[in-house]
Amino acid sequence: MLRLTFPKLVRRSLFLMGLLILTPGLCWAQESEVYGQSNANIMWTLLGGVLVMFMQPGFAMVECGLSRAKNAANILMKNYADFMIGSLIFLLFGFGIMFGSTKGGFFGTSLFCLSGIDGSTPEGQWSLTFWFFQSVFCGTAATIVSGAIAGRTKFSAYLISSVLTSAVIYPFSGHWVWNSLYGGAGGWIGNLGFIDFAGSTVVHSVGGFVGLAGAIVIGPRIGKYTSDGVARAIPGHNLSFAALGVFILWFAWFGFNCGSTNIPDGTIGFIAANTNLAACAGFLGAMLTSWLKSGKPDPSMSFNGVLAGLVGITAGCYDVTPFGAVIIGLVSGVVVVFSVIFIDQKLKIDDPVGAVSVHGTCGIVGTVAVGFFSSPLYGSEAAGLFYGGGFKLLGVQIVGALAVDLWAFLMGLIVFTVIKAAIGVRVEPKDELKGLDLSEHNTEAYSGFQFFSNS
Repeated sequence: MLRLTFPKLVRRSLFLMGLLILTPGLCWAQESEVYGQSNANIMWTLLGGVLVMFMQPGFAMVECGLSRAKNAANILMKNYADFMIGSLIFLLFGFGIMFGSTKGGFFGTSLFCLSGIDGSTPEGQWSLTFWFFQSVFCGTAATIVSGAIAGRTKFSAYLISSVLTSAVIYPFSGHWVWNSLYGGAGGWIGNLGFIDFAGSTVVHSVGGFVGLAGAIVIGPRIGKYTSDGVARAIPGHNLSFAALGVFILWFAWFGFNCGSTNIPDGTIGFIAANTNLAACAGFLGAMLTSWLKSGKPDPSMSFNGVLAGLVGITAGCYDVTPFGAVIIGLVSGVVVVFSVIFIDQKLKIDDPVGAVSVHGTCGIVGTVAVGFFSSPLYGSEAAGLFYGGGFKLLGVQIVGALAVDLWAFLMGLIVFTVIKAAIGVRVEPKDELKGLDLSEHNTEAYSGFQFFSNS
């Protein structure tokens, strides 16, 4: 007969749970004494990479929810393909271009192949872990493009654009900023002192501006603009999917930012705090801005505000104070609303999910903000304008952001223009009206519930 009282049973259960938790930890500490920090670094970097991989379903849910039901399966296929391409192509070409021995600070000259790595050595194990972590970043950059050109793009054309983004566009600009992360001499932008800790520019703005180029070349969806150029709203089919996707991205973003330390030290705590505060402030900024503009707090704008805050803080998460993170997130949330409206209504560029505004525009905002808010008490100890550092860092941040964004946009224009001339980038009007699920994949995401329209 059990004679333990409930409080005593709870205490003993907690004690046993503590033993289960602490015993592996003690073994890990003993192993660390023998092997140094390499195993801990590998474990932390791997965990960060797995979390970043989990961003892929987040992107899929956001894009799917903010698009029409007749294109849902096509969107899911593109997001799977981006991750596949981001892994295989980045292994064969991208990693060597990005992290190989530098040629004048502009591109790497090495190839990275599994056969050249000894997986039994600590060096080889770290190389493979670092490649995996960087490959999911590559997949993220490629998949951002998908949302900007959703609903009217040939699947085959999209695959080609994703390959070229993963093999050339992302690795070249990544080399300019991050080559030194793998022991290289550094790219020309990174050697200027440019700060982009986890990729506001290197990852997000690259995807955003390639997407902008694609949206320009492909053109708007049928029915998006009236004959006199007035933008029509084309609501997504499932706001719940979009909300779930944003929460998934919010959660996985801690792998993006905290994992970029590649070292499980004390800095991951304030990086996590900065990341979370910026996301909250981004939601607040977008919600209040949409409320003031339309008289109602708009859910999709507010959700994009979360992502805007996350994109904005990604460059400076290691270098700004929590107060700075709140300001960056708040500004990003406000800016994303005006950017979406400007691109949609003034530039007449059809971006169904606001990808260009979230990742491109707010990538610039966050990167430049480091030049103002970088604190000498945090991270790299660089001082921004508001902390007595003068205009030097701010100038470097502006130059670096403009160089990468211009590269991504021009290369995106070239890629989509060439694809358009070679095989065409856009489906036929009748196929667009029918929906890409049927016309491109001969299937339905919602069998028996598919709705057809003439717009």
